[in-house]
Amino acid sequence: MLRYCESIATQVFMTSLRVRYQTTEFGNIDIHTRALRDNQEFSDDEGIAEALGISSATWPLFGIVWPSGEILAHLMADFNIAGKRILEVGCGIALSSLLLNHRHADITATDYHPEAGNFLQENTELNDDKDIPFLRTGWEDGDSTLGEFDLIIGSDVLYETAHAVLLSEFINQHAKAHCEVILVDPGRGHHAPFSKAMVKLGYTHSQSRPENTEYLAKLMPRGQILRYQR
Repeated sequence: MLRYCESIATQVFMTSLRVRYQTTEFGNIDIHTRALRDNQEFSDDEGIAEALGISSATWPLFGIVWPSGEILAHLMADFNIAGKRILEVGCGIALSSLLLNHRHADITATDYHPEAGNFLQENTELNDDKDIPFLRTGWEDGDSTLGEFDLIIGSDVLYETAHAVLLSEFINQHAKAHCEVILVDPGRGHHAPFSKAMVKLGYTHSQSRPENTEYLAKLMPRGQILRYQR
């Protein structure tokens, strides 16, 4: 269940961005997030995002709690994390990482956006939890020094056709010999080539519809939970 605070704050963050404080409930766990007010917010005075190829139209996308991210976080609410090193790719506002961190999981987060790490740090402090290791990296980047993981997760990361190959190779680079991958895809039409690429890399593949999503303010009718194992 997602609860919004009554007030919407305007804060100076590079330039003024309108932000929204909200609480997402996972049973008896509350995760608090500072997210962008909406997908119209933009701040790139130094041109950092532009230099990375992030347009003004796509700049805000990292800073919203999307339905796919909520579904993934609810999957992680009671997921067996014992002894597992976990990586969230394309974390955005990182709701799943924040929840896993609160559960004392060994979680690392990555995103390409230059401000994702700053929001993650503020939200970690907002929840009075320990710092979450974060690396700003692109999927086409070389060896990121992140190491290998037992579980790799992500939500709404297959945003463009080219992401299928880039993401599969990035995941394979950071997957242990025995690894599980869980992605929540809202149905943008790119998961089929991604699944083919993962199978080619030696992973088994299954998919299912999200269940018990009453907590979503907006339904995601074509959404799929994609699972891969090796």
